[in-house]
Amino acid sequence: MKRKFLVNLGFLLFLNFLIKPMWIFGIDRTVQNTVGVGEYGFYFVIFNFSLIFNILLDLGITNFNNRNIAQSNQLLNKHFSGILVLKFFLGFLYFAVIFLVALLVGYNNMQLKILGILGLNQLFLSLILYFRSNISGLLYFKTDSILSILDRLLMIVFCGILLWANPFEGPFRIQWFIYAQTLAYFLTAIIGFIIVVNYARFRKLNWNWPFFLMILKKSAPFALLFLLMAFYSWLNPVLLETILEEKVGNDEAGIYAMGYRLLDAATMIAFLFAGLLMPIFSKMIKMNEPIGEIVKLSFTLIITFAVIVVAGSVFYAHDIMTLLYNSHIEEATPVFRFLMIGFLSTSMTYIFGSLLTANGNLKQLNIIAAISVLINFSMNLILVPHLMALGSAIASFATLLFTAIAQVFLAQRIFRLKINIKFLITLSLFTGIVFMLNFISSQLPVQLQGFSEQSVQIGKLVAVALISSIIAFGMKMVSIRSMLTIIRRET
Repeated sequence: MKRKFLVNLGFLLFLNFLIKPMWIFGIDRTVQNTVGVGEYGFYFVIFNFSLIFNILLDLGITNFNNRNIAQSNQLLNKHFSGILVLKFFLGFLYFAVIFLVALLVGYNNMQLKILGILGLNQLFLSLILYFRSNISGLLYFKTDSILSILDRLLMIVFCGILLWANPFEGPFRIQWFIYAQTLAYFLTAIIGFIIVVNYARFRKLNWNWPFFLMILKKSAPFALLFLLMAFYSWLNPVLLETILEEKVGNDEAGIYAMGYRLLDAATMIAFLFAGLLMPIFSKMIKMNEPIGEIVKLSFTLIITFAVIVVAGSVFYAHDIMTLLYNSHIEEATPVFRFLMIGFLSTSMTYIFGSLLTANGNLKQLNIIAAISVLINFSMNLILVPHLMALGSAIASFATLLFTAIAQVFLAQRIFRLKINIKFLITLSLFTGIVFMLNFISSQLPVQLQGFSEQSVQIGKLVAVALISSIIAFGMKMVSIRSMLTIIRRET
């Protein structure tokens, strides 16, 4: 299993490093710089509002399905048709709820129109994730990897044409950005459906109410978990717009989005780990195989990456914001810094949360998530009126820190994972060295003829990241030899 994990992780990371940075920095960032902080903030608030209720489109079915298919492949033929019908039924429920809540909170006609389109995007995305759960559950990771970047690849093409070819003339509008996403999600969902149909003995859609109730009952704990996670993950921009006056709220949400963009990019890597680990953990737990080694391997890989990313983000925050954006740099810098520190916690939750989910510890995870929602909501109410976007970023950091500590403690207690003192000392030493290198390099007054101060700073950031990576190999945080040994070994 370790060999399969490493080989497919490498392929998955290659594809995502190839495509998703182009989307985040080439398209998404350019759109915000083009339309302005306020208009992008308007979109970002409604986008996060649509995400909060996204779980109604799924109710935990995708994760439940991924775990079940990984453990019993034959369930694909038995469940696919019924679950697909159920997904469409949940789509109607989702739209009813988001429009009802939107009307209750006072959304105007323009906000409702944008919400309808973004809701459709969420429906298509939910279908894509369901189709991918079947593919990865069958352990066809390469096919799943290609499908994971297809929507972004299509968005890059569509948005690139709209931004730079300007076929409709006039200034770029945020609605064009949303429409391009809709088309990309729709095409990807169709392709995902065709792929899964080739694996399943699908003939026709079946309405089977007893089956729906059975699936919903079994997936309910997953649904509650992801609903709670959605609240503490995506509620912050919505609270900014709600707590503050509308114009100020949209601007602050836009500033929050500036800081969040790189966190979103980094989180994608952690999310890829979780996507591979869930079915692998599920299979290993069912077969009573020891999971200690693969937990350590995956944790070491992701925490090494996280330490390097976070250290650079903390000490070069202003330089990074200046490189990416053309306004509101001073306001966005501390927001970005706090959000990126939270990435260390996020990385741990994707490893240990996946392990606990695969083991079926939903009750404990739901309790942790419920407490996290209370922490996040309370801190936003206290901090946002005074610190605005920065207060929301601090609330996010505190929430993620609590979640990570609780999940690590729970996983250690349930699986009796050995505490490797030598590894913890090495990790602490590595973290200290990387942070010290970034601090010293950021303070060094380096001038190069022909290069701007900004270029020199970014050059120092890249150099320190490369040096930190070399140190990671030197301290055997990441061992090429051990990974190659695993890859060459027969599964």
